[in-house]
Amino acid sequence: MRFKDAWSPNFNDRKAPLDMLVLHYTGMESASAALARMRDPAAEVSAHYMVDEAGVIFRLVPEDKRAWHAGVSSWAGQGDLNSRSIGIEIVNGGHDFPLPDGSLPPFPPAQIAAVTSLCQAIIARWSVPQARIVGHSDIAPARKRDPGELFPWKTLAEAGIGLWPPDPDPDGQMGAGLGTSDRGEPVVRLQTALAAIGYGIEATSQYDAATVDVMTAFQRRWAPDRVSGQADWMSIARVEAVRRLAANP
Repeated sequence: MRFKDAWSPNFNDRKAPLDMLVLHYTGMESASAALARMRDPAAEVSAHYMVDEAGVIFRLVPEDKRAWHAGVSSWAGQGDLNSRSIGIEIVNGGHDFPLPDGSLPPFPPAQIAAVTSLCQAIIARWSVPQARIVGHSDIAPARKRDPGELFPWKTLAEAGIGLWPPDPDPDGQMGAGLGTSDRGEPVVRLQTALAAIGYGIEATSQYDAATVDVMTAFQRRWAPDRVSGQADWMSIARVEAVRRLAANP
């Protein structure tokens, strides 16, 4: 791993044990712009690390300190995730700075290799549970989209970083799934399963705006080929598969 020191003044002391890893994309035009923002005291944002496109890892905040990257967020019923997590910013324009054709920018192989090695080292140092390795959109689904649907979560999971379920078996699957016109017990089951994974969602029995947000976040991570916020049968099957993995990692 290639490290560079670029220490940020934006941190304070942790208020809870460290047991999470949160991955972000920078969502800015360049690495230098992201680095400048995270080192600006007036911005009041930071992360522990930033990984650029070439795979260089910038150290901004010591791991035992509380960086300011998660914002208003929750996971598994807990708040103040800044106190509980290490944050890694991955240089990528994302949804805010797409490619000229409007598509999302890819993550270069050298960058993903560096992110993989960094995550493996953090997990080993802090014994981070697999179910507590998340994206920013997982912990703040109503307001965040990063690291986005192009982030290779499956590749990371194959390297021991986070959960990835087997593909659902299409045999015997029937029905149109669930969506914004639905309510009742099937919606409660879906909401309960999403909450069991860790998402901040209540079992309201209505496929409401919060459910759309959470389902969209889930799909960005585990069903990136069908990001709609609506729960087709395959997305529901993946929710159940991830729920089982989270319960028995």
